[in-house]
Amino acid sequence: QVQLVESGGGLVQAGGSLRLSCAASRIDFRVDDMGWYRQAPGKQRELVARIRSGRNTYYADSVKDRFTISRDFAKRSVYLQMNSLKPEDTAVYYCAAIRVPANIWGQGTQVTVSS
Repeated sequence: QVQLVESGGGLVQAGGSLRLSCAASRIDFRVDDMGWYRQAPGKQRELVARIRSGRNTYYADSVKDRFTISRDFAKRSVYLQMNSLKPEDTAVYYCAAIRVPANIWGQGTQVTVSS
């Protein structure tokens, strides 16, 4: 059974930083595109950042120049470095192996940014 386990969420003041980690097991980590999504209360889940197996990256406009996605093939992990956090970044953040027709999801980690 594929497992994605996130860690690193928490409470931070606006302007602060957090680093999310996602450890993957039982998937071909070399092949899968990996992504970070988030879901705020009352809103749809949205893609925040994606990294391909070839390390090409994509960022939502709302997080460009503030967030950085990276992956470590040896550690089978993907990371999201979040800087200059804003209250509107508050959400549950999910790691995903991006697949068709359906992603594989982690359990999520809460990020709360206070003003």
